Amino acid sequence: MSGQVTTWLEQWRSGDATALERLMPVIYDELREVAKRQLLHESPAHTLSPTALVHEVYLRFVQQRQLGAADRQHFLALAARTMRRILVDHARARHRVKRGGSDRRVDVDENEPALLAPGEIEEVLALELALERLAKESERAVRVVECRIFAGLTLEETARVLSLSSKSVQRTWTAVVAWLRKEIGDPPRLS
Repeated sequence: MSGQVTTWLEQWRSGDATALERLMPVIYDELREVAKRQLLHESPAHTLSPTALVHEVYLRFVQQRQLGAADRQHFLALAARTMRRILVDHARARHRVKRGGSDRRVDVDENEPALLAPGEIEEVLALELALERLAKESERAVRVVECRIFAGLTLEETARVLSLSSKSVQRTWTAVVAWLRKEIGDPPRLS
């Protein structure tokens, strides 16, 4: 089935929009696992479900029409990066409401509200701001974080997705964990 996933990704990159429709049912359970990992360390009061997060990723991918994913791991890494952006967008929207901005709700799914609980807003925004600062120093380090934290990939899978050696990924990971702990403390995702 892995070969079929790669074929569908190639077709999608070539502009075949129906390839994504064939791909999603096959990879859906894996995407839900990525979403669960993303939400694992969030507050128990978090209202965004893994299903809603996967559906939002699908909608964003459909809007892009093409995606440069070469294989299953690369696709999962891109999906994890998109999930991170969704969570950050929701945290920012919630932060605006909390600070007196628009009180318009932002929904991922009309049946599932997508507001973050107050305790997780600061954590999500702190991590995002730290990653933005890190991107100015090392884009590769940010990609390693996305693969490891958000997609839940192993060091070897991360190396394959990023076309790096396992040793290089290990060194980058060790350095970035230390850097993030210095920047934002010891969030459970790094433990």
